[in-house]
Amino acid sequence: MNPRLLMLKLTKHSTMNRTTQISKTNGRYFLLLGNARTALAAFSVFAPLMACPSTASALSLFTPPHHISVNEEETSHKEAQKPSFPKMDYGAESTYAFPGCVGHGRLTRGARAGKNIKLYKVTNLNSDGPGSFKDAISQPNRIIVFGVAGVLDLNRETYRLKDNQTILFETAPGDGIELYNGRVSSSNASEVIVRYMRVRMGRQYNKRDAGDAGGLSSGFNQVYDHCSFTWACDENFSISSDNKGIRPHNITLQNSIIGQGVMNHSAGGLVQTNDQEGITVYRNLFIDNGTRNLKVKGLNQFVNNVIYNWNTGAYIMGGGSNVHSSTIIENNYFITGPCWVWRNTPAAKVDPSIKDNRSVCIPSGNEGLYYTVLKKESPSKAFTRGNDNFDAYFKGNYYDDNTDGTLNGVELTESNWGNYHDFRINFLDTPSPLHPDIKPMNAREAYKWIVAHGGASLPARDHVDQFMIDELKSLGKKGTILRDTHDSTQYPIANTWQQIDTTNNITDTDGDGMPDEWEDKWGLDKHDPSDAPDVANNGYTNIENYAFSLEYPEEYEAAYQKMLQPTSAE
Repeated sequence: MNPRLLMLKLTKHSTMNRTTQISKTNGRYFLLLGNARTALAAFSVFAPLMACPSTASALSLFTPPHHISVNEEETSHKEAQKPSFPKMDYGAESTYAFPGCVGHGRLTRGARAGKNIKLYKVTNLNSDGPGSFKDAISQPNRIIVFGVAGVLDLNRETYRLKDNQTILFETAPGDGIELYNGRVSSSNASEVIVRYMRVRMGRQYNKRDAGDAGGLSSGFNQVYDHCSFTWACDENFSISSDNKGIRPHNITLQNSIIGQGVMNHSAGGLVQTNDQEGITVYRNLFIDNGTRNLKVKGLNQFVNNVIYNWNTGAYIMGGGSNVHSSTIIENNYFITGPCWVWRNTPAAKVDPSIKDNRSVCIPSGNEGLYYTVLKKESPSKAFTRGNDNFDAYFKGNYYDDNTDGTLNGVELTESNWGNYHDFRINFLDTPSPLHPDIKPMNAREAYKWIVAHGGASLPARDHVDQFMIDELKSLGKKGTILRDTHDSTQYPIANTWQQIDTTNNITDTDGDGMPDEWEDKWGLDKHDPSDAPDVANNGYTNIENYAFSLEYPEEYEAAYQKMLQPTSAE
């Protein structure tokens, strides 16, 4: 028997409160439990070990790891056993961050950029300690997966990601993970891939009632994909340098929902660089943010996004900045919502007797000095605050401002620009060569795709994302810019959004994030957790391929059927 496999079988029955690492050094296999190190001799010594009942009994106390460290040397003997996963269309330059990744961050490698990749499985919803999400992100060079579902209270903290991390929230059971009451930052990090993450910040984040739900102020080579950022008291998601580290560049935000920024600021986000440091914003939904959907300056791609129900600002073109901007604004859909806005209003200016559905007055909690009042306001135009430093390749953008429940907007072009806006920008005939090529959908197709797939749609859409999608589908009939997400008067699902399915029906014997059934199907070893970070035939690790199979089941099934076909004899 292979000694490593024997060792893993001996660790099958144990408690789950330890961190186990497996490594090979100078021909010997080791189990590491905290500070304890038990050496298992090389293969020649395993026979007498197996024959000793007392030794075997003692080894049965070891724990299947939720933290697996794999030495690169260990994987060499398994090259011939790699399953034939589909390659799909990853691009010609190299393996992209994942299938379908585009833009400036497309070549991000995440954990694959590091050495001695480690797999960490989150096994509880604790605020810290072994098996927690906080512990998972505390070290670089990790692929992070999830064996638990539910609401994780961040306890008003900022969770900071590290270099060379790939975080796969779609691997969670049930309805997945909700990160609540805090924020996530990837500042000062490089090589970060985050997929299917939900961050619900909330007004109680701190005493100042301020802060972004997510984003970065320094760092490079990062991708956020299929995420949902809501309820921030400042920006929901921002990329804006603080001049304290490497300026943000090679960043992609795609397929995500950035929505329900909390009044009175209520902002989607900032994307601010210089004209040499590229950011791509692709196929996202910006919804129920009062302003900054986005505010942009620098080298930026804004492609296939849908912007719905803003107030004072949809897309802000540089503002008063003298920074030169070189942008692509292509095939986006701007859809005006009803623009109902909850605002803090001095009590002296409020008639508390008004109780209809258009002017509901409720105490704000500020010692009776204010009421939170629902007002009907008039939204700004789709594009505002352009300047002479703003260069844009502008094509295929539509503007629907009639709130009639039908998607029937008019295309905005250089020729009709003056009908809708009173400022000028510099229209480019061709895109800047500094931007990577994207083959966009048309604006209507992008709208349909976002309705079907946008946000953290795996393992399932939660109530918050579905609420926003339903508002979008009303095409002008529904939509409110909120102040307090705790108040059901303002937010109908305030008391129900946390009702998510936490059922775990996934059998994962070796704790590596890949279900037994899936490992059996693809010829992997469900008793061997070290195969999860092994790089497969298509350039991605086995655990990444499992995550991709949730997203592209038909492609993976086709590849599996092809793998079953007998090969012709040579």
